[in-house]
Amino acid sequence: MSRWIVHLDLDAFYASAEQLTRPTLRGRAVVVGGTGPRGVVAGASYESRAYGVRSAMPMSQARRLLPPGGVILPPRFRLYELLSKQVFDVVGEAAPVLERISLDEAFAEPPGLAGASAAEVTEFAEKLRARIRERTGLTASIGAGAGKQVAKIGSDRAKPDGLLVVAPGTEREFLEPLPVRALWGIGPVAEAKLRTIGVLTLGQLAALPEQDAVSMLGGVVGRDLRRLASGVDDRPVAERGEAKQVSAETTFDIDVVDLPRLRTEVRKIAASAHARLVKAGRVARTVVIKLRHTDMSTVTRSETTASPTDDLEQLAATAERLLLDPTEFGGVRLAGVAYSGLSVPHQDALFTLAVPATAAPTVTEAPSPGGSARPTSSGWRPGDDVVHTEHGVGWVQGAGHNRVTVRFETRTTGPGVARTFEQADPALTRGQPADCLA
Repeated sequence: MSRWIVHLDLDAFYASAEQLTRPTLRGRAVVVGGTGPRGVVAGASYESRAYGVRSAMPMSQARRLLPPGGVILPPRFRLYELLSKQVFDVVGEAAPVLERISLDEAFAEPPGLAGASAAEVTEFAEKLRARIRERTGLTASIGAGAGKQVAKIGSDRAKPDGLLVVAPGTEREFLEPLPVRALWGIGPVAEAKLRTIGVLTLGQLAALPEQDAVSMLGGVVGRDLRRLASGVDDRPVAERGEAKQVSAETTFDIDVVDLPRLRTEVRKIAASAHARLVKAGRVARTVVIKLRHTDMSTVTRSETTASPTDDLEQLAATAERLLLDPTEFGGVRLAGVAYSGLSVPHQDALFTLAVPATAAPTVTEAPSPGGSARPTSSGWRPGDDVVHTEHGVGWVQGAGHNRVTVRFETRTTGPGVARTFEQADPALTRGQPADCLA
């Protein structure tokens, strides 16, 4: 019987989680991330994407693009983990084996869909999306097909809040007109190489002689990508263990022979690995660099910090510090950066500037992920989860001048009321991310 692979991807997950639990932000341009010197966007709502904001974009650029009333928030990874578990508990009821890719996406091969028709798969996926929305308040896009690659591309093209089912036998027709970057595994370097021989679409890649694909992209990789572009994908869905590290690497067209250029290239690679670290909702203690010499010998060096972080500036600076000078080491043909010793953040990054208490939040500044805001004399910081003995659960919207403004709202309340208190008010206590899910 034909198999069906389902790929589920939560829509704008980090930003949607903030809009869900802080209803004042619903319908607004929301960006999650940090605004340090090298802060990046970890997540962007569709309202902000309409203005050109994208994940992994420098926050300085995102700030320029945001409209008046746009909101920049720090990530709350504990909240995202809780919501992710709720979502995939729902999915697990229909598909006991899940291949989790990150907090917001996973592959599944529901046993009940073996041999099903495209119409039956469509009905299954729509019911699953409805259950997720009903039980968590979040929206998910789903792609389904005979292989993981087609399912993944299907969910990408179904966004936001959509469904795309690719019927068996139509995979090649579906893939043929798509750009090569649509294929999971083809990045900007591979795309540039294929462009030099006129290969711009997956149909052209599928039609490429195997020896040409191998020559351009490498032995195993070239063959595998060509097969995937043809719609052939028999990879199984299998549970993944906890990620041990995240990494990125680049093979240079021309060997790097001077330290300044190597530093520049390694900082770019460090930023790519950092984007994966943020997407995984983790912090890292160890930075590892890999340098491959012209003669193919490889050197790795590492440094472990006193405490875990996801601050890009700190991680990239550590990677640069580990570099060897090519004038002594020799030309470098490949460089890589990996972050290991991964863990869940113990304390979420917080605001550094207060939101005006007289109105809903405008653009709110946050430090780079993993950074810390300067606490007020009472210890309250904008962005803190709060519980008040009389008014219930809320979050600190602004703090300063011995006053703290709290907006009281949760996932189920609708937009809440903002109230201002003395910072030392004994009725205010620190809350937990789970409080806003009640």
